[in-house]
Amino acid sequence: MPAPAGAKRVKGVQIYRPFVYGSIAKPIDPSNRPPGLNPDHTHQWSVYVKGVDNEDISYWLKKVQFKLHETYANSSRMIEAPPFEVTETGWGEFEVQMKLYFVPEANEKAATLWHALKLHPFGPDAEGQKERREAIVSQNYEEVLFNEPHESLYDILTSGPPPPLKGKGSKGSKQAAGKNQSERTAEIPYVETAQNPYSQRTEMQEIDRMKEATKTVDALIQEEKAKLTEKENKMDELRKEGARNG
Repeated sequence: MPAPAGAKRVKGVQIYRPFVYGSIAKPIDPSNRPPGLNPDHTHQWSVYVKGVDNEDISYWLKKVQFKLHETYANSSRMIEAPPFEVTETGWGEFEVQMKLYFVPEANEKAATLWHALKLHPFGPDAEGQKERREAIVSQNYEEVLFNEPHESLYDILTSGPPPPLKGKGSKGSKQAAGKNQSERTAEIPYVETAQNPYSQRTEMQEIDRMKEATKTVDALIQEEKAKLTEKENKMDELRKEGARNG
């Protein structure tokens, strides 16, 4: 239920929750086309909003509205339960509007995202991907920030049922048992997986790349400053020489 009038906010607190949104597209096999499929359609694709590493996000995300190209029947699709995704077939690329509606306790306006649906390979191995008929994944990492949430939402974001264990005898089960199982976490995984390219390790690698790029830019700036100083000195000498000859 929505936060009641006069409900208190938790002052000075910001809580973020990570998620990914994007699309995956696969060329349709000409030798195995579904019956009745539009003959112009070349790909099957899905657009989605989901948790990092497929974690459950339905405790803060109520529903998602996907707005497809107007040529699709029922182009505005409201998905009210996970998985928050729409699957279709087609031949062209277009922008998909995704409107995220939060749980009523958030008492926050819906957030709008835009995603460019990708059907065709891109990058240095585009031709190889095309020949291998590989799926084309195009997705983005994003975070939603709840600033000074209402107390009811704060309770939802910071508590709840524990994540399910893989089994009684699974590795790490004893370690998990020692943790506060009612505490939710927004930490992204330390190591990336085939399903999730986002991790603390890739984040650190990206930071290192940015630091190296910054050093390169700084060196180029110093080099250009030196060239400019040299030119200014030459101009001063020419002006002085012109004044003496005049």
